[in-house]
Amino acid sequence: MKAIVLGDGGVALGDAPVPQPKPAEVLVRVRACSLNRADLIVTSGRSHGTIGGPGTIPGLEWAGEVIETGAEVPPGIKPGDRVMCTGSGGYAEYAVADWGRIAPVGTELSFEEAATLPLALQTMHDAIVTNGRLSAEESVLIQGASSGVGLMGLQIAKLMGAAVVIGTARDAGRRARLQEFGADLALDPSDPEWPGQALSATGGKGVDVIVDHVSAGVMNQNMQAAAVLGRIVNVGRLGGFKGEFDFDLHALKRISYIGVTFRTRSVEEVRTINRLMREDLWDAVTAGRLRLPIDRTFPLDQAADALAYMRSNGHFGKIVMTV
Repeated sequence: MKAIVLGDGGVALGDAPVPQPKPAEVLVRVRACSLNRADLIVTSGRSHGTIGGPGTIPGLEWAGEVIETGAEVPPGIKPGDRVMCTGSGGYAEYAVADWGRIAPVGTELSFEEAATLPLALQTMHDAIVTNGRLSAEESVLIQGASSGVGLMGLQIAKLMGAAVVIGTARDAGRRARLQEFGADLALDPSDPEWPGQALSATGGKGVDVIVDHVSAGVMNQNMQAAAVLGRIVNVGRLGGFKGEFDFDLHALKRISYIGVTFRTRSVEEVRTINRLMREDLWDAVTAGRLRLPIDRTFPLDQAADALAYMRSNGHFGKIVMTV
């Protein structure tokens, strides 16, 4: 098969063996795959030794048709099914996924649209609902809301009954578009006054659930904006891996600070994440109420250009490659 393979000089289109599904896996003919920030870390060699390295096929989410199923895959999943998947190795003509990490794709979604959804849906439902423990009429702030997962977080928060939904973005043009995806208020995190604005938007109480894609550089401001007994979920570290932390403010507000990643989760845990997401959100997905804009589409053999475009940070929404 053709695949994008990581080498010493970066990524390039090459030949690779078609992966063989294990008993609990599904082989999928990939029709479209979506780019994520984590792909930049993998392809740059900054992946801390857990993933990546020469010979790696990047790609965390894709959509296509089921070709073959392992012996332990439930009978409801069969060859010919249109599916969206999360896993690894998606920048290729074929990829395998654990059966619990796939979801059906109806004809109402193109493969390109479907490829943008699974990781954002799983990540943000897990952050907002499972770890953030959002209750109806509470408030949510998405730090770094103009990313694909951020835009999905705004929509999920609104769908799940949040009374106030706030998003942050440094770029004024992107901030102006957050309302399209459910934000009641869009804030500039480079403005030192933004925590006070978040407090005002919540009647002085503070934000109940903050989902942070930035981390370093905004942590203390997050705690300033948070409510007493607020929950801050550390999903991403786009602003850096280390930063200042006001331990006294953390204690004063009795904030729950929760770190999440897929890297240390078991297969069973990820299956649960996908199942819970589908229980809460799937009707909205099939109705078209949860969506992500596609900023630009590239063919697979232009993966290096697609990654460079993501690195330039000029996109709004998702970048997709067709296979």
